Amino acid sequence: MIEKLLLHLGRIARQLWFRVVLISIISVLALLLAPLAKPWLPDNLSEDFGREAVLPVLTILASGMLAVTTFSLNVMVSAYRTAASMATPRVYRLLLEDTVTHRVLATFVSGFIYSLSAVILFRAGYFTPEGALVVFGLTVIVVVLIVGAILRWIDHLSSLGSMDHTLRLIESRARASLRARMKKPCLGGLCAREEAKPEDAVDIPAAKSGFVRYAGLSRLNELAEEAGTQITLARAPGEYILRGQPVAWATAGDNDFCKAASAAIDIGDVRSFDQDPSFGLTLLAETAQRALSPGVNDPGTAVEVMGRLERLLWENMLADETSGTREATYPNVSIPPVTAKHLLHCAFPPIARCGSDSPSVMRWMEKSLDALGGHPNPDMAEAAKEMCREVKDGRWG
Repeated sequence: MIEKLLLHLGRIARQLWFRVVLISIISVLALLLAPLAKPWLPDNLSEDFGREAVLPVLTILASGMLAVTTFSLNVMVSAYRTAASMATPRVYRLLLEDTVTHRVLATFVSGFIYSLSAVILFRAGYFTPEGALVVFGLTVIVVVLIVGAILRWIDHLSSLGSMDHTLRLIESRARASLRARMKKPCLGGLCAREEAKPEDAVDIPAAKSGFVRYAGLSRLNELAEEAGTQITLARAPGEYILRGQPVAWATAGDNDFCKAASAAIDIGDVRSFDQDPSFGLTLLAETAQRALSPGVNDPGTAVEVMGRLERLLWENMLADETSGTREATYPNVSIPPVTAKHLLHCAFPPIARCGSDSPSVMRWMEKSLDALGGHPNPDMAEAAKEMCREVKDGRWG
């Protein structure tokens, strides 16, 4: 339960409204608590930096920040739609999690709410002269933060929505997902072997149709321990499943056990980076496919994408999970491992199918696969050599 709660909290924290609401609440609380600072303030400053000094500034902020926020939102939506049309539509959801944009817009919106709230409280006679002095100090801090946000926003706008920014964002998320899986092979469970499912196994049906987004291994392991059984996931995160199909199976268990185990596996309409290290590679490959389409005809972008794919697979290759000796954190749960062959098939074949008529693209692909053929991980090296032979034979053309 705690694991699933943390998952949802993490997803909420990556949404734009979360930072806006959080910082706005902090700014309003600071205003409401301003009169409490009266004992620590000198009386002679209240006359010079009181109501008459701060109220005009607050009025300007209240009117100006609303216009700046509206303009910035329009720019953000336009830039994100442009990026999605140039790369892949699925990158739009990733762009919405851009932390720089979140911080800037949260600063603008909270500045508007702060100044508007302060004006209302002044008109209502809430602030004493000492409280007005505190508001003056808070307003100076807010102005400094807004100026810093504007400068950061200007710098960010120079790349927002561009292909370079989009590719960097996808690569960054893909790298984080790959490294997380490197540190926790098979998500801390046992690696499922390619063995036949026992005839007396109990199917754990999927609660809904969609992509497997997250498997709560901690909860599954707890349920398996209580029931004295072993759970094996039939579908790894990133795979699609229909409602009622077995998303996992157990060596034993009743209906209540199956319902509880099914609830520990999150299924949604779209894929997620949380436990799916191949999703970022798929987005990069889709971007290269879009660049190679007849309407775009940009082989240079496809070559750049392959360079990023090569770098990701070389620097963040998963450990050999099927033969690893790491002790499992959740020994009662097994999950299919993410193999080097699977990662390569997510990355290069889609590009080969669309770029078979471009000699420069195919040469770069052969070069990338040759380089990965020298990877210190034997599984990656063997899979890359095999795929390189297939590319040269024209299998993916």
